[in-house]
Amino acid sequence: MTTAKTRPGYEPGLGSKGARAANLVILSVLAVLFLVPFYLIVRNAFATDAEITAPGWMWFPSAPSWENLPNLFADPAVPMARSLVNSAVVAVASTAGTLLLCTTAGYGLARIPYRHADKVFYAVLATLMIPSAVTFVPSFVMVSSLGWISDFRGLIIPTLFNGFVAFLCRQYFLGFPRELEEAARVDGLGYWGSFWRIVIPNSGNFLAAIAVITFVGAWNSFLWPLVIGRSPDSWTVQVALSTFLTAQTVSLSQLFLAALVAIFPLVFVFLFLQRFLVQGVAQTGLKG
Repeated sequence: MTTAKTRPGYEPGLGSKGARAANLVILSVLAVLFLVPFYLIVRNAFATDAEITAPGWMWFPSAPSWENLPNLFADPAVPMARSLVNSAVVAVASTAGTLLLCTTAGYGLARIPYRHADKVFYAVLATLMIPSAVTFVPSFVMVSSLGWISDFRGLIIPTLFNGFVAFLCRQYFLGFPRELEEAARVDGLGYWGSFWRIVIPNSGNFLAAIAVITFVGAWNSFLWPLVIGRSPDSWTVQVALSTFLTAQTVSLSQLFLAALVAIFPLVFVFLFLQRFLVQGVAQTGLKG
């Protein structure tokens, strides 16, 4: 009986090579499509408004306008440098606070046995089903009553606890090897000591993945900083970007350059921690 492997002219591995080549072509096309917006941002950032709106297409500006960069930071109407610092402070503080609160909550739900653990876990899950628009006004009223308008406390504290991150932490800690914790208890450590001295040091990939997700979300946050940051001194970079669209005259080159400056920290963080992002999310286990 003649099969594909015994047929004359058959070469082992030819089919797999063809599949790999097809996958390579598809991934290359998708990568190019993914990079097109970044290319447009870079091109337009150093072009003039006339070149951006010209009817003819050009791949690169004929004479890159390098003066756009100092002009961006010299604009008195948009404190770009201050907004970048504000975004960095908010993103770093929100990431650190979220990791602290959500990891301790997730570990408590996963490891510490108490009577109402399931009820608390279901209450955390219920927060994921509440639209943010429902809690927006009560949160604003509370922050306003505390006098935290145009203040870092108002920008950071209300966003620290994240139900989804707490859920991911619980799922990860459910799959954490109990043998390590039991050995720690033999040495006299309780839940708190086991958490800080055993669990956290052995959860680097997962914590890095959660940190990346939280940092990107905090950096890209717009609506809450827009409402709380009334003063230009408290603007984050996303609020500063919006002023380029609401101004009387729109400078497209400045808008694209500001967008390029705003995404650079995210690209750096993602490239530096991308391997932890995939590994950490995979380690959540998603099991009950």
